Amino acid sequence: MAENRLTRTDFAVALGGGVTGDMTGLAASLYLRGIPFVQVPTTLLAAVDSSVGGKTAVNFGGIKNIVGAFYQPKAVLIDPETLKTLSERHFSNGLAEAVKMALTFDKELFEFFESSDAHEHIETIIEHSVRIKAAVIEKDEKESGLRKALNFGHTVGHAIESTQEPGGFYHGECVALGMIPMCSPEISERLKAVLRNLGLPTEYRGDAEKLAAAASHDKKFSGENITVVILSKIGRLETEEWTKQELFDRIKEALA
Repeated sequence: MAENRLTRTDFAVALGGGVTGDMTGLAASLYLRGIPFVQVPTTLLAAVDSSVGGKTAVNFGGIKNIVGAFYQPKAVLIDPETLKTLSERHFSNGLAEAVKMALTFDKELFEFFESSDAHEHIETIIEHSVRIKAAVIEKDEKESGLRKALNFGHTVGHAIESTQEPGGFYHGECVALGMIPMCSPEISERLKAVLRNLGLPTEYRGDAEKLAAAASHDKKFSGENITVVILSKIGRLETEEWTKQELFDRIKEALA
């Protein structure tokens, strides 16, 4: 940006997936103390989630998204045609975040996942997901309250990402696994059925104790406890304070 002498009348375009969006948004927020940027997501994961909301961040010191900024794009342009070039695994990876939106805010959308073919109705899924997230962001941009619900599944999910070997699970796959321990038993079984149908994982063979330790770096940890978002019923979120041991026990029980 500096070498090309960009000014505040110029803007950056994030053309790609979530990593591209995060890095472009963060660079735009820092350069000249902020120049405009536009999100053009080309993956399903970015389309339904990361391109909307203004969260930009990079990993640092082995910790997921620990350095970043809230910086809103001037526009988000989504073209479902770009999704036709995705592999089946990348397509499923993106659906995990849409399932999260449905679980936390839209019972009808979750039931849609249970009864319909996601591939045939992808535009409907994208539209519903973006509307949900935009409505949440408008009420709570800086994550002081309602927006925390969008972190559902991410405490354990980010821990899996931080501790796995290269070439392991993708982000959406980690979120899929991370949602399971945070659901009531009844919802957990329905969720697993949906995830399997979408080609997403429901079991984790790694070290649960290592996961709990990695989760202790989560931004939601305060002292010895972490604030977790629990789903007792679809669309009904509750927060609880767990110790690291309680988190470990839940992970071990739910993902074995």
